[in-house]
Amino acid sequence: MAALVIAEHDNASLKAATLNAIAAALQCAPEVDVLVAGNAADAAAAAAAQIPGVRKVIQVEASALADQLAEPLAAQILALASAYSHILAPATANGKNVLPRVAAKLDVAQLSDITKVVSPDTFERPIYAGNAIATVQSADAVKVITVRTTGFDPVAGSGGSAVIEKQAAIADAGKSTFVGRELTKSDRPELTAAKIIVSGGRGLGSGEKYQEIVTPLADKLGAALGASRAAVDAGYVPNDYQVGQTGKIVAPQLYVAVGISGAIQHLAGMKDSKVIVAINRDPEAPIFSVADYGLVADLFTAVPELTKALG
Repeated sequence: MAALVIAEHDNASLKAATLNAIAAALQCAPEVDVLVAGNAADAAAAAAAQIPGVRKVIQVEASALADQLAEPLAAQILALASAYSHILAPATANGKNVLPRVAAKLDVAQLSDITKVVSPDTFERPIYAGNAIATVQSADAVKVITVRTTGFDPVAGSGGSAVIEKQAAIADAGKSTFVGRELTKSDRPELTAAKIIVSGGRGLGSGEKYQEIVTPLADKLGAALGASRAAVDAGYVPNDYQVGQTGKIVAPQLYVAVGISGAIQHLAGMKDSKVIVAINRDPEAPIFSVADYGLVADLFTAVPELTKALG
């Protein structure tokens, strides 16, 4: 019994979510291999080989795999699937794009967004926006799994010495081609990997107030910027700031919620944060039910004072 983890990378380096997926895989099977499928991805493969607990890194190179499109990457995974009892990927945009195709081709039920490995065939996953936890048992010969990264502490990124095995790529069927990518450039930490996040909600009233109130506090804390869906829908900030069930699932060391009431969808995306601080003038706001520290105050006064106090 062995598990295959689909590495998420940019060809030059591994994404942090891969370490969480490997942590889950090590609880599923005694032996774990990592697939690094890309183009000129020697650096990413070398990084994967340094991860403790990894038996082997399978490196596959092809121009069609440079951007990890679902069709060519799924074909590559399927070519390897017969050797594994578990196939795992992080529950990121990439993982959610590729693994359902793999599961469908294998004619098995995908196990999505798991947060705990009970046994090699039994897993826990959140349902109803995280308000209930379902325990799911699979009798499929191959378990195809996406891993909620906040549910597993990442393994170390160094200390291992796995072998790197280069394999030939499966011929590209030509069903999709990469056209382009528009990226938001920022000097701030990536939202899903940040240790501190400051999020703003509809209570701020406008995008200008978001920049005036929230951004200076995030600057002082060295934090990533987040937002509730209401703030995103109102146009205060871009949608890649959104934290929640329909946004990004985060679990930083510190999460500061400014003017966020705490709709169930938002709580589902951040309630696993280690320390939650909520600032809201409504004492009945649901955000206080998950907050470690709550301040009932006018955010337009309290947050600038807090920012000033941080020096």
